[in-house]
Amino acid sequence: MSAPDPCRGTVLRGAALVLTMDPDMGEGPLGTLAHADVLMEDGVITAVGPDVRCGPGTEAVDARGRIVLPGFVDAHTHLWQSAIRGRGAELGFYDWYGTCVGPALPAIGPEEMDRFVRLSAADALQSGVTTVVDWVPAVDFAVSEAYVRAVDESGLRFVHAPYQELPDIGLVRKVVQDLVAPTARGTAQVGSAACPGYADTVRAHADLARELGVGLNLHLLEHPDDRADDPVGMLGEAGALGPRTLLNHVIHITGAELDLLARSGAAVAHCPLSNMRLATGVMPLPEFRRRGIRAGLGQDGGTNDCGDMFASMKAAVGLQRAVSLDAGVYPGPREALAMATLDGARAIGEADRLGSLTPGKRADVVVLEPRALNFAPRGDWPAQLVLNGRPDNVTDVYVDGIPRKSGGMLTGVDAPRLVADAEAAADRVWT
Repeated sequence: MSAPDPCRGTVLRGAALVLTMDPDMGEGPLGTLAHADVLMEDGVITAVGPDVRCGPGTEAVDARGRIVLPGFVDAHTHLWQSAIRGRGAELGFYDWYGTCVGPALPAIGPEEMDRFVRLSAADALQSGVTTVVDWVPAVDFAVSEAYVRAVDESGLRFVHAPYQELPDIGLVRKVVQDLVAPTARGTAQVGSAACPGYADTVRAHADLARELGVGLNLHLLEHPDDRADDPVGMLGEAGALGPRTLLNHVIHITGAELDLLARSGAAVAHCPLSNMRLATGVMPLPEFRRRGIRAGLGQDGGTNDCGDMFASMKAAVGLQRAVSLDAGVYPGPREALAMATLDGARAIGEADRLGSLTPGKRADVVVLEPRALNFAPRGDWPAQLVLNGRPDNVTDVYVDGIPRKSGGMLTGVDAPRLVADAEAAADRVWT
């Protein structure tokens, strides 16, 4: 595994707008500051404000005219699914799964997995995503080894949530302890799925998560057919609901079940672009909000089609407006921005370290250029981030204070080589 990268002090000077996402640090719920600096030292944010004083040797980066905010948190994805991009475009969920996931996954060996994960990780970083929560399907240990190494070496912060069926559940423990634990920026969850007939499997996953002291990560009620066997009741009986449970999709759910989730303290990941692509439905997100259930935004791998969190934020806003015919429905643009940053960190249990530019938190920071054809002229910049923003507006990305994108280019990444390697790997998988 890669060792922690060396960090040096960096100050972002004179940003036109800093969205701290901490209301105690600036104006309004987004904690906005005008004409401010952000100081990062030894991987941590140490100061935010005007004319921040720095020690000798601190690198100064000119941020004048730009917007600075926390890195995006992708609360649910599958990095390996760059392997199936562009496939099954006319198919609904179960047909897509049987046509794309089912045939591809067994054909992916360690080398192919390395290439697909590196491609997706670079795509996420260039879009301003600094943390991913990655639900990983059942693969053998050698493929897991390649998977974890690839995402770790990419520079992303990641939560690795491996899944295994009951006979091989010991592999989850081995992946968590032997592969994820030694990494610099990786943590773990146990992957599971609330499928009909899976009560014993879910119970075993929940027990293992408690044994390892990590969270439990489940797909729940993504498709109408998933309502068979009362999956929410099954989770309750299996002891699988609690503050460290992250539930993905959660579309076809009743009010009584929402009340149960709220009482349990579980969190959810909303994946609007994937749900639209697979025609699975619309998450009743305002109902989650009314009950105080923590909710982040997820991109869901291959059916999000790319790592563009701006598109996911816009979809989260537009989807609820389209079904409610109410422009004031939750989330608005500012609330979608919160879902992609601090609320996402809350949903995955990392708000003490991530999601805002609060001194003491990890230095995961994004710099955007608003003086662009798709962004200018200036109106309401926080809303424009969601409604106008694109990955090409992201000029700089820092993870633990380390520049992963600088001057609009990924650092230490040969993008044409990544693409060529992934193309070759896909040719082997699909032929």
